Amino acid sequence: MSPDSAAADRIAADKATLLGWIERDRDRLIGFLSGFVQAASPNPPGDTLAPAAFVRNFLEAEKLPYRVIAPHEQMPNLVASFEGKGAGKHLVLNGHIDVFPSGDPANWTHGPWSGDIADGYVWGRGAADMKCGTTASIFTYAYLHRLRETLKGRLTLTVVSDEETFGPWGARYLMEHHPEIHGDCCLNGEPSDPLTVRFGEKGPLWLAFTIRTQGAHGGYPHLTESATQIAASLIGDLYQLARQNVPPPGNVGGILDRSAEVIERALGTGATEVMRSVTLNIGVIQGGLKVNMIPSECRFEADFRLPVGIGREGLMEKIHTLLSRYPQASMAEINYSPSNWCDPEHEMIGIIQGNVKAMKGFEPAPIVGLGGTDTRLWRYRDIPAYVYGPSPKTMGKTDERVAIEEFLHIVRTHTLSAYDYLSR
Repeated sequence: MSPDSAAADRIAADKATLLGWIERDRDRLIGFLSGFVQAASPNPPGDTLAPAAFVRNFLEAEKLPYRVIAPHEQMPNLVASFEGKGAGKHLVLNGHIDVFPSGDPANWTHGPWSGDIADGYVWGRGAADMKCGTTASIFTYAYLHRLRETLKGRLTLTVVSDEETFGPWGARYLMEHHPEIHGDCCLNGEPSDPLTVRFGEKGPLWLAFTIRTQGAHGGYPHLTESATQIAASLIGDLYQLARQNVPPPGNVGGILDRSAEVIERALGTGATEVMRSVTLNIGVIQGGLKVNMIPSECRFEADFRLPVGIGREGLMEKIHTLLSRYPQASMAEINYSPSNWCDPEHEMIGIIQGNVKAMKGFEPAPIVGLGGTDTRLWRYRDIPAYVYGPSPKTMGKTDERVAIEEFLHIVRTHTLSAYDYLSR
């Protein structure tokens, strides 16, 4: 038997072992995700002590050493790492433990922090975004640690806080202060849909606008302008600015063209155009004190999403020109993260596609994400970072949930793909 043939046999045997462990642990995995969801961690306010303790208990039970890095005492990050037997590449697994707020529990079929297992789903806030994907990272790390003598390079697990508000205490802090977690490639399980794998994402530009006038009694509209009426006009003009397509850079356009059918199927009709376009959502409007008073102030927050291939400079220039027609309005920037992308033909894409095809019979299409994730922080440092996770269709909604079979598929794909990357 040739050395290459022996290596191939060993890899096949290792992957069969990994799949066997996942199947044996089916109930344990589902129970872990359920308990993880029950450890409430809405952000804001961002207190993640409960889910961090939940993960720490697992790591300690598995006898997996880890570090707690907590620049904010209520937002700890957990980092674990091990070396393979030989020299090789460094793969980083990344997932976050904070989630969106839940809203009124009375509106949920199953309580937002119930973690209920019902009708083929695990229910609750964070089930899809992203405690499913973070669970996949945690178990991938635990399984591969058992096979570390057969692997090359290094595997690092980063379980972070403070992702939902783009805050400074989670992955951003680690990237700035702990270069040992940079690695050569990052794998993440944010919601993306099993039909797709993300190699980039649009960039959010959040702006706050405030309109001020004198205000008056509602029966005297001749005495003052209405702040809300001006805001409505300004919002209409901003939406007009957002209607522009941007040619994708490099080989991104061709990749997205070939992925168009899958993008529409996975993310909904119209997603292909949205992926290439500047878009706008007015997420907050506040104005007026009483129905019979002309408002003297109105404030609204605008969420622009910029596709890969465009920065904020051109758009901001147009917004400033527009504001010159609205002397009653002022503007402040809340947040900006540039759009980002990495090689859509990287080996990790091929590894994920190969494993999914072997298990499910299809290859996930490379796409650009419509929302933001911590993987942007790796791409900003020219480190390839890829997202393969569950459907995004219930994330952020009442009755958020993840299909159990989809969850288990994400665990299998992450485990096998991380193994393949560290076996080459």
